[in-house]
Formats: sequence, structure tokens, C-alpha cells
Amino acid sequence: MPIQSLISISGLSKTYASGFEALKNINLDIHKGEILSLLGPNGAGKTTLIGIICGIVNPTTGSVRVDGHDIIRDYRQTRAMIGLVPQELTTEVFATVYQSLSYSRGVFGKKKDPRHIEKVLRALSLWDKKDSRIVELSGGMKRRVLIGKALAHEPDILFLDEPTAGVDVELRKDMWALIRNLRAQGVTIILTTHYIEEAEEIADRVGIINHGEIIIIEDTGELMRKLGKKHLILELHKSLESLPGELDSYNLEISDDGMQLIYTYDIHMERTGITALLNGLAQAGIRFRDLNTTQSSLEDIFVTLVGNKQS
Repeated sequence: MPIQSLISISGLSKTYASGFEALKNINLDIHKGEILSLLGPNGAGKTTLIGIICGIVNPTTGSVRVDGHDIIRDYRQTRAMIGLVPQELTTEVFATVYQSLSYSRGVFGKKKDPRHIEKVLRALSLWDKKDSRIVELSGGMKRRVLIGKALAHEPDILFLDEPTAGVDVELRKDMWALIRNLRAQGVTIILTTHYIEEAEEIADRVGIINHGEIIIIEDTGELMRKLGKKHLILELHKSLESLPGELDSYNLEISDDGMQLIYTYDIHMERTGITALLNGLAQAGIRFRDLNTTQSSLEDIFVTLVGNKQS
């Protein structure tokens, strides 16, 4: 069964009046029911891309279709399908939590539905705060309210722009669970984040943006498989200050305390060189008491890709 694209972006570019080119020929299909994470440094173009899809920013060239509808020609129809959680904690500060969500639902012409508002508030652990004014809430609670407002009109697509920035680890994990539950209900989620572990933990696919261009977009697991490196870490019996010359070809690293050797290799190479390395260590009289392996994280891959693009 072919994968259904819910959002299709073609030849999308954005140049501001200042001459700054925020996006350069973006082509991207976002699949129905997936969690897509967009990673990139500040100024990479993530927020501009979201703003265009949501109808907040006008593109310079290119097109965006949501469920087959053009975002400009069919603005009302496409915008009603989208919920947006912005970075800024701006909302009706003197309204109650319940009033704020009810108002957001009404903005999209939805009939009052107290049951749905209650469901959203309970899912966000906000039900006991429903009569509290937003100004009285903590930063983490205000961020939950923003998510609630975005979900109030029952959107098919949810954009989360840095949703866990500045919140504690516990709340971040709660939000990860909420995002997974929403996906299980059929909501398509596009997430921008500075937290690499967030993308690695919950995203089905990862897109990396830098200088307005998509460097790569790939299934999270496949990206790790294609670009990940493995590290063989050897715990030594004795501290080592330098390597014998005959081991130079292995590009080994010595830990700061001299008690570890780190060998990096590509898991997809037919020959990893580990057997030859171990023989070379034995011949050099270097003994080890233990070894283990670790694999590159998504953060390692991100740094490598962005660094290569800038060089």
C-alpha cells in the first residue's frame, strides 16, 4: 500500500525584503500519520517553513498543498486542518485555561464541545487548572495550554515549534508521551527541536535543515544505519601516554587518562579492521581487560552533516 502524502511542498523558496534567503527550493512530502522532526541550528529556516505551511508567511516561489488543497487558494480549508504550537508563550493571559481553549475552537468555526475540551485538558494534565487564569500558571503549564489551544479545533496536522524548549526533563517526557498518543489517534505531527534526543526518541523521520536547505530527510532508524559509526572502546590494563608507530594507521584515540583506546569504524564496511587491530595491539604488547562498542547518536550525525555542508 503506497504511503499517502498529506502535505506536499514543491520548489518552495522565501526571500525577505532585506535580501535574506530563508528557504531555498524546498521539496518535501510529509506522510499522513507520521511524526517528522525538523532539526537545524538557529536561522536554518525551520520556523519560516512552518509559517508558510500554516499561512502566516507568504512564500516567494513554490507551492504547498495540504490534503490536495493549495494553501493560498484554499486557505480556510487548509488552515482548519492545522494546529500550531508556536515558540512564544503568547496567549490570553487573563482568561482562564478553559476559556482560552474554548475561544480557540470558536475561531475555527467549530461548535462548542465541552466534552472535547475536557478530553484535551485531561490529556495535558490541565483539568484541575481549568478555572485558573493563564497569568497564574508556570511556564511549563503555559506551554501545555498552547498545545491545548492547538488541539481545541481537532486538527489533522499538528505543528510543534520547539515545544519543550525551557521545560524540565519530566515535562518533556510527558509531552513525548502525548505526541505518541496523538499520532496513535491519526494526527500527523511536525516537530522542530534543538533537542537531538527528542528527534531520536519519537520521530519516524528526521529532516535536517541548514541555511534554508534540506540536507537530508530519512527514516530515523535508516539514517542511523546509513550514517552511524561504531566505536570500539578498549579498557587497558595500564595507562598509555602515546601509541607505538606501528598502530598509527588505525587512527586510534587515547582517552585523557590514558586508560582507554577508542577505535571508530564503519559498520557497513566488509572489513572493519578489528581483527587486525587486536593482532597489532598484541604484537605491541598492549593488553586490555575489557572492550565494548557504542554507536553514533543522531547528534553525532547532525554535527557531521552540518559541518560538511558548511565546509
